[in-house]
Amino acid sequence: MIPVAEFKQFSEQQPAFKLLKPWWDVLAEYLTVAMLMIGVFGCTLQVTQDKIICLPSHESRENLSEAPCQQLLLQGVSEHMGGLQEVNGLRNNLDLQQYSFINQLCYEEALHWYPKYFPYLVVIHTLIFMVCTSFWFKFPGTSSKIEHFTSILGKCFDSPWTTRALSEVSGENRKGHAAGRATATMEAQAGPGKAGEGEKEKVLAEPEKVVTEPPAVTLLDKKEGEQAKALFEKVKKFRVHVEEGDILYTMYIRQMVLKVCKFVAILVYNLIYVEKISFVVTCTVETSRFTGYASFCCNHTKAHLFSKLAFCYISFVCVYGVTCLYTLYWLFHRPLKEYSFRSVREETGMGDIPDVKNDFAFMLHLIDQYDPLYSKRFAVFLSEVSESRLKQLNLNHEWTPEKLRQKLQRNAKGRLELALCMLPGLPDTVFELSEVEALRLEAISDITFPPGLSQLVHLQELSLLHSPARLPFSSQIFLRDRLKVIRVKCEELREVPLWVFGLRGLEELHLEGLFPPELARAATLESLRELKQLKVLSLRSNAGKVPASVTDVAGHLQRLSLHNDGARLLALNSLKKLAVLRELELVACGLERIPHAVFSLGALQELDLKDNHLRSIEEILSFQHCRKLVTLRLWHNQIAYVPEHVRKLRVLEQLYLSHNKLETLPTQLGMCSGLRLLDVSHNGLHSLPPELGLLQNLQHLALSYNALEDLPDELFFCGKLRTLLLGYNHLRYLSPQVGALSALSRLELNGNRLEILPEELGNCRGLKKAGLLVEDTLYEGLPAEVREKMEEE
Repeated sequence: MIPVAEFKQFSEQQPAFKLLKPWWDVLAEYLTVAMLMIGVFGCTLQVTQDKIICLPSHESRENLSEAPCQQLLLQGVSEHMGGLQEVNGLRNNLDLQQYSFINQLCYEEALHWYPKYFPYLVVIHTLIFMVCTSFWFKFPGTSSKIEHFTSILGKCFDSPWTTRALSEVSGENRKGHAAGRATATMEAQAGPGKAGEGEKEKVLAEPEKVVTEPPAVTLLDKKEGEQAKALFEKVKKFRVHVEEGDILYTMYIRQMVLKVCKFVAILVYNLIYVEKISFVVTCTVETSRFTGYASFCCNHTKAHLFSKLAFCYISFVCVYGVTCLYTLYWLFHRPLKEYSFRSVREETGMGDIPDVKNDFAFMLHLIDQYDPLYSKRFAVFLSEVSESRLKQLNLNHEWTPEKLRQKLQRNAKGRLELALCMLPGLPDTVFELSEVEALRLEAISDITFPPGLSQLVHLQELSLLHSPARLPFSSQIFLRDRLKVIRVKCEELREVPLWVFGLRGLEELHLEGLFPPELARAATLESLRELKQLKVLSLRSNAGKVPASVTDVAGHLQRLSLHNDGARLLALNSLKKLAVLRELELVACGLERIPHAVFSLGALQELDLKDNHLRSIEEILSFQHCRKLVTLRLWHNQIAYVPEHVRKLRVLEQLYLSHNKLETLPTQLGMCSGLRLLDVSHNGLHSLPPELGLLQNLQHLALSYNALEDLPDELFFCGKLRTLLLGYNHLRYLSPQVGALSALSRLELNGNRLEILPEELGNCRGLKKAGLLVEDTLYEGLPAEVREKMEEE
């Protein structure tokens, strides 16, 4: 006997592959098992039992046919049925070996090929059916995709995140239905006026209990959250890989067409040749030389059984063929290369679940034939909303309120600030820190502020640095009058959220980003009319002119900063409208001269023209119209000289001329009697005019990184001088007059050619060792009492 288990390998697949076997494939599998058993049973009989039994025929060769053999058989049967009587048989004078020879020879020569090979044909055809059914599970190009898909599908089905996501949705649906019932109840109770107030309150209270019932949602620990996150990545990559082709769909159709063709061929030839299975076979062979007979009547011993088996086999083949035809109908009557999650979207409320195509769609259609629940749970991992919820959950696990409180610090303005950088999202736990006054978010993508933002009742400052954010209308209402400072940095200014320009309580607006090349010259910015309280506007971009919308806040704007990153700023006439402007910064704007529009700003107090291309500042005379100007920063330019008109700036208190190309200073600079700070460091000065001693209000003088070889004694007449920076010059001698600077608290002398320090430094009562920057050898050369005095606390 050949055990059926030997053929198991032809139909065996991985247990997970059963998910892709619809009912017709399962039925076909059972049919092939039944057909295989028929074939194996027939083969077993064919091998173990006599195949044919023959007796010599005494009829002449010319008269021999199947009819005499049939008549002889029927005669014998009728005599047997008529009663018991003595039967005298014919003697054939053949021995056993001769019978065996005749049986074998007649089996090969006289028996038709169909009954001879019927069981073997059944086994071969059945094996072909099995191969056709399971070939796509074995072929490398398809089996790898199927194995990967079933693996991911099983993990998605069993993932706790799937249960949580669907439970949250069902909970929301229940809340919606409960709210609807509550509304209906209230409307019904509001109709009759006879009901008492107590009854109405009771009826209205009951639906609220239903609404507040939380859904039973399982909690995810950190490990489960990470596993679900990895599943999302796997599903994304698998979808991209599988949707590129349709090899699975094509392979399935090809093997199904092959099975139908095979079914038709089997059915046709079996119906034609099944009648060849006969119990009586007439055999005519040339064996008279060996046996004395040339014709024989033979009995095919298994003909009756084979005819029954053939009938069963044909029946099974017909059923098998019907399932194949139904499968072809299923394959072609609907677009199986497209799969829509429409019903899942409607049921779960996840409207962003995308439809899929090609092999991905085909496998999902097969899964639906097994159990539609698999597709529903799998769809959770195709939803970006679900993925964002998972990221949010993982963030909340990682960033607890206690951890966030450890990051709280005071910023430059003294506000309690929470800074978060390069996170995959914004943790909900942030909104539990009600004490936060400033929130700084950097490199965080796709921020959507939840309603919990209203818990930050002390929030006054918000920074969004490369962090695009969406703000619901309810949150806009909350921030509209509360937020005082906002900073937005992005690649292009058109990415700035529109809700920023609706914060009417805003006092400071800082924007950083580029205009597209085609819009840089126009420099169009959103309207600022809603910003009624805006006092500070900072814009870092590549604008070709001052944005026209700046004039929308001309009536209350006090500080304007334009940083152009080297791009030339051409049109500045709109600055004239900023009547109350106090501070103006035009940094890296490619300016070659001081803009004339600046001289019209009567309220201007500070002007910064850093990092431009200024070579001449002859227009400095016009600053006398800016009667309130106290700070002028002309640093980091290419200014070669200071004109004599500087004497007109008598109210000027701070003058920055560092990082230029100055070689001399005008004597008229000593006439700027209000000057408190003068910075001319990083230039090429060789000497100083003695008139600097006239600056009796001077408190800070920076002369570092020049080429000074000596200092005028008049310089030490500036009795209020507190900071004197002389580092990195060519000084060989420091006058003892330095002792007259009794208020001096910081003196920088390192990087010079001094050989000794005057002991009169001890007269500078405010100068301590920490404020004296000089080489150690020079410091040690001071008298001991001077050093002790400086080292006193």
